[in-house]
Amino acid sequence: MKRVLFVCVENSNRSQMAEAFARMHGGSNVEAYSAGSRPSGIINPKAVLAMRELGYDLSRHLSKSLSEIPDLEYDFVATMGCGDACPMVRTRRREDWSIPDPKDMSAEEFRQVRDQIESKVRQMLAEQI
Repeated sequence: MKRVLFVCVENSNRSQMAEAFARMHGGSNVEAYSAGSRPSGIINPKAVLAMRELGYDLSRHLSKSLSEIPDLEYDFVATMGCGDACPMVRTRRREDWSIPDPKDMSAEEFRQVRDQIESKVRQMLAEQI
């Protein structure tokens, strides 16, 4: 089983959707986590709606900090364009995906970011599994 982690600042949009896609597309081969360097404490309702459109209930997720995830070495960590705001996490492979924060975007723009995240997660899973 591969352990993957997605990190953004608030853990309310990008990293949450990435975790959901890893769970959706990785199945039992993946243990997926997400966290934020400064979590907002809530999942953005836009993210919940965007994922509901694809049949995933993101409302079950919690916005959490890096201190709340297991302290272990991950097979893959993706930061979501938060740069220096994301501290180092022990990992075999790390990428910064430089995905824009969609929280203030229109619904259509939000969907485009969601779809970009799904594409990145699918590509990562194809390489990791």
